[in-house]
Amino acid sequence: MIGNSGEEERRLVLGVARSANDNAWRERLNAAQARTATAIAQTHGLPDVLSRVMAARSVLPDEASEFLEPTIKSLMPDPSTLVDMDAAVARIADAVQAEKKIAIFGDYDVDGATSSAIFAKYLQGLGLDPVIHIPDRIIEGYGPNGPAIEQLRQDGAQLLVTLDCGSTSFEAFETARKLDLDVVVIDHHQVGETLPDVRALVNPNRQDDLSGQGHLAAVGVTFLFLVGLNRELRRRGAFQGRPAPDLMALLDLVALGTVCDVVPLQGLNRAYVTRGLAVMHQRQNYGLTALSDAARVSGKPASYHLGFLLGPRINAGGRIGDAALGARLLTTQDPHEARAIAERLDLLNSERQAMEAVMLEQAGAEAAMAIEARDPLVLLTGSDGWHPGIVGLIASRLKDAHRRPAFAIAYDESGKGTGSGRSIAGVDLGKAVRKAVDEGLLEKGGGHAMAAGLTVRRDKVAELEAFFNDTLGADVEAASAHRELKVDAALTATGATLDLLELLEKAGPYGAGHPDPVFAFPSHRVSFADVVGKGHVRATLAAGDGSTLKGICFKAEDKPHGQMLLRERGRSLHVAGTLSIDTWQGTPKVQLRILDVADPQKVRV
Repeated sequence: MIGNSGEEERRLVLGVARSANDNAWRERLNAAQARTATAIAQTHGLPDVLSRVMAARSVLPDEASEFLEPTIKSLMPDPSTLVDMDAAVARIADAVQAEKKIAIFGDYDVDGATSSAIFAKYLQGLGLDPVIHIPDRIIEGYGPNGPAIEQLRQDGAQLLVTLDCGSTSFEAFETARKLDLDVVVIDHHQVGETLPDVRALVNPNRQDDLSGQGHLAAVGVTFLFLVGLNRELRRRGAFQGRPAPDLMALLDLVALGTVCDVVPLQGLNRAYVTRGLAVMHQRQNYGLTALSDAARVSGKPASYHLGFLLGPRINAGGRIGDAALGARLLTTQDPHEARAIAERLDLLNSERQAMEAVMLEQAGAEAAMAIEARDPLVLLTGSDGWHPGIVGLIASRLKDAHRRPAFAIAYDESGKGTGSGRSIAGVDLGKAVRKAVDEGLLEKGGGHAMAAGLTVRRDKVAELEAFFNDTLGADVEAASAHRELKVDAALTATGATLDLLELLEKAGPYGAGHPDPVFAFPSHRVSFADVVGKGHVRATLAAGDGSTLKGICFKAEDKPHGQMLLRERGRSLHVAGTLSIDTWQGTPKVQLRILDVADPQKVRV
């Protein structure tokens, strides 16, 4: 790697100060981490590339052994360290032993579906028959609501447990109180100081919770709760004469919810996913097996399959179909029903993709016009014909395309808009949305730094755009001024082997907060490049020794790096990307997912 002439702690890689995608390529390792990498390699006898990847992800030499073999047992805290956990466990243990009717109210996303599924499967293992209610995104909206609670009570529910929701459901739980229905909340969303009056509220992000488990998805908190419940029921002698439910068999669902909720794959989350992928590979869950087949997942499952193939199909039910399909799929014990639901979700996902394509074309045109006219630092797009279940996906696409926060808003006949926003690193969107509510610009809204939802009147949108640009403009400009791609190491096509991927897998699984290693391939000739599928660009790269590596950049036909690959066939380019195994046609091969390219003749030396 060639460093720049400045004093930056992280040096330029291959001298690339400005790539096709306008990134500076910088070493992921800083100077201190480079020394740590050397210490890891020397202390544990590990290859240099693995040591670099670990050190760049803040692993210290004395943590290396445990990091390479993460176990749930060593990383899981005592469930009782979470506020209200013991109260929740005791109340539900009482209901289990009395064989009370338990109603589960889950969120309509993957985290909610998997949380509901593992709790329901646990109760089913004890001979109970819980009912799951997943709200309709359009009709009911997010979280518990009075009419649904009234219906559950009327249908015989004697205890209500909310999963991945409920921490701010004051009005809904007032309805439950009037109906003499006890409520236990298990959640992970950010909350204020005031909490609803329920029997127990378990949420590691409560302001009075000091457990340090706020990074868990709701499904991770739910699993932790089941560990506590299992312990309590065993203490009470509930398993005499019969085996306790197999908690470890539920980890495939825990892994799915953890990856799809994009929580950091660190600590216990990483252990959940590592073990969960192994369980998933055994294909024991009828629903996950059927969905994997419908999504054409082949080979050993990886985080990528969960986040980009399985998760979107489950979410499709909540976005444009029946929100309960995901939880039903994951809990069914009938392989025929599993196959039917999986096929339905696969079809809904295709319909969602078609709707998204039309909406994205409209939103892209509107965003381009806005940028040309006034270049707003926060984009707001909207239309009457858009589906409110898909606006979050459109916002994400616009954010990626224009590298600035973006909102997409679906308006109804009255002019009320339901919108979703996505942000870039360093720009807190949720805080700005809450401030806009306080300013009277929004009817309601909330979220976190990277994503937010809102309800707005059409006649307030121009004023809202001005507010967002005034409030967030400086942060957006600061974030945009440091566009970079962090690179773990340089490789050649010769070195991109299955053995290397097997080695790197030891430091995985990779995902949010634990990024895939990025490698730079210096001066590789683009011997072939063309467009395939829906705007993807595939290429073959050739090293100086004649070795080759096949690569693909997704949805890049109209992106600068994709266009450069197509334009510069026959020339040598610096190429950066992540490595994966392609099992198409049954033979595993190394494939490069191309993230960026640069012209060697235009780099800093």
